[in-house]
Amino acid sequence: MTRLFATGLVFCWLTQAALAQGTNDVEKPITMNPIGVVHSPYKKAKGTPIQGTLNETNAEAWVELKEKYVKGLKDLDGFSHAILLYHFHLSDREEIVGKPYLEAHEHGIFAMRSPHRPNHIGLSVVKIQKIEGHGLYFTEVDMLDGTPVLDIKPYVKQFDSRPDAVSGWIEEHYKDGQMPKQKTAK
Repeated sequence: MTRLFATGLVFCWLTQAALAQGTNDVEKPITMNPIGVVHSPYKKAKGTPIQGTLNETNAEAWVELKEKYVKGLKDLDGFSHAILLYHFHLSDREEIVGKPYLEAHEHGIFAMRSPHRPNHIGLSVVKIQKIEGHGLYFTEVDMLDGTPVLDIKPYVKQFDSRPDAVSGWIEEHYKDGQMPKQKTAK
């Protein structure tokens, strides 16, 4: 018992010492560099679909990858969809509570997909059309032209689909199979 107590004290002391030395990784800044850029028909937020699945125009966009990342596209053409992580480069503010496009009620930033979030990181699931040269061509576009891409991941239905998922306040907008009225940014 005494040995266990002493071990616990040593662990607490080491943890406190590490925190005092500033080795707490949560406080360290993170630097990310874009791997490419989105070329999209949408030049400004107004009129851009609020989600790619709501894009009724079947618009196509593409990610132009930097040369050193092109080999990373190998075998992605075997997937129907990809997940793009990107930076909301035109967002000029951070909101912890805000109003989403679908309604006038305020929600916490982590319960919606606003670009005005800490770190301004966006995520979109896109439908792959083709991979050619430096480009990943896709539909289900909801990004602006010039958006810096941080990462690309394959969408894997066995990992990413959750049949029992509940979508909080958004469920109200899809009641009885209806689609939301607001489909593009105002």
